[in-house]
Amino acid sequence: MHRTEVVVTGLGAITPLGADVASTWEALLAGASGLRGDVLRGHEGLGLPDTVAGTMAVDPATLLPPVQARRLDRSQQAALAAAAQAWADAGAPEVDPDRLASAIGTGIGGVGTLLREDDVLETAGARRVSPRTVPMLMPNAAAALISIEYGARAGVYTPVSACSSGAEAIALAARLIRAGEADVVIAGGTEAATTPITVAGFARAQALSGHTADPASASRPFAADRSGFVLSEGAAVLVLESAEHAAARGARVHAVLAGAGIAADAHHITAPAPDGTGQVSAMRKALAQAGLTPGQIGHINAHATGTPVGDAAEARAIREVFGRATVTAPKAALGHLFGAAGAIEALIAVLSVEHGVIPPTRNLTAAGIGPDIGLDVVAERRDVPQEAVLSNSFGFGGQNVSLVVTGARHRASRTAPAAP
Repeated sequence: MHRTEVVVTGLGAITPLGADVASTWEALLAGASGLRGDVLRGHEGLGLPDTVAGTMAVDPATLLPPVQARRLDRSQQAALAAAAQAWADAGAPEVDPDRLASAIGTGIGGVGTLLREDDVLETAGARRVSPRTVPMLMPNAAAALISIEYGARAGVYTPVSACSSGAEAIALAARLIRAGEADVVIAGGTEAATTPITVAGFARAQALSGHTADPASASRPFAADRSGFVLSEGAAVLVLESAEHAAARGARVHAVLAGAGIAADAHHITAPAPDGTGQVSAMRKALAQAGLTPGQIGHINAHATGTPVGDAAEARAIREVFGRATVTAPKAALGHLFGAAGAIEALIAVLSVEHGVIPPTRNLTAAGIGPDIGLDVVAERRDVPQEAVLSNSFGFGGQNVSLVVTGARHRASRTAPAAP
C-alpha cells in the first residue's frame, strides 16, 4: 500500500539563543548559552530562589505589527513570529485552505496574561480587566491565530501534553497528512511561562537547577552534578507537507519526518516509569514507522532536562533500545522550553540531518558525565553525516513522544527547475 511521505519544507524559531533559525543554530553549534540570571526583578519579597531562565533573544512583540502585538500574550507573539519565518522559508506555498491545517502545542498557554489580569482585577476591579483576557490566555489561541493568519481551514489542533506538547503537535501534523486530511500543516510549539508562580511551583517540587551562581552553567543534562532544569521560553514552527505536494510546486525539502511514536507510562503524574516502558515504546514505534533499525540512527536528540531522576531514566530507556548510543542534549544551551521544547528540538534534528552535524552538549567538563548515564554524550560539535536522527520529548503525566527525521531522498529531483 502506498504510504504518504511527509517532508519538512519550512523552519521558524525564536529562542534564547537567537531571533531566528540561523542565529539559534549558529549559537548552538558554537556552544553558546542562552541562559540568564536575575530574570524576575521586582519580586524579591516573595521568597523565590535565585532564578536563572532562558528568555527569548529578542522581544517577540517587536517582530509583529504594534497593534497586533498588544492584543496577544507573549506565547502567542512568539508562535506567530516563528510561523511567519517558517511560512516564508517554505516559499509561502499556495495551498487549498481546506487542505491546510494548524497544530501548535503548548504546556501552559497564556499564563502571563492570566496572572497580569488577575492582578488588575484584585487592585482595580472587574471593569478594568481587559476584554481580550480570554483569547489571550486560552491555550488554543496560538494555533487559532496561525489558522486565521494563513487561512488554514483543515483544522486547528492544540496538544497540551506538558513538555511533549510541541513534539506531539508535529506527530499529529504528520498523521493528518498521511491520513489524507491535509496537504500542508503548520506545526510546532510555543511557551512563555517564566513567572513567579511557575518558578515557585517547580522550586517547591525540587525540580529546578541549584547551580545559579553562573547562569550559563546552570543547565547540566547528563552531568554527574546535575541538579534540575532551567525554565525557558520561545517557539518553533515547522511547515510539514506531503512529498507529492512539495514536489508539484518544486519546493526545497529540508528533511523527511519519517516516523513518530507516542506512548504513555500510566504510572505517575510527574515521575517517569521506573522501567522506562513508555519511553522505550515511543522510540520503538517511531523507528517502526520510519522503517529503520536502531543501528541506522546517527544520534539521539535527548529530552534530557538535567534532573537527576529524569536523565537517568531516559538514559536507561535509550540503552535498552539502542545500546550505548550517541546523544546530544540541547537544553544545556537553551534551557527547557516546556511545550515548545519538542518543536525546537525537532527543528534541531532536521538541521542536524540537513547539515551533517551533531550539536554539542554544554556543561559536561567540570564533573563529567554521570556514572548512571552510560551513553556517548557529545560534548563538542561533531561534523559527521546524519542520515537519521531520533528526537525525544517526555512530559509530566507520563506522556512520551519520539520523532525520527531522515535525509531528504532525491532532493535534487524535487528542487530542480522543470526542463524547458
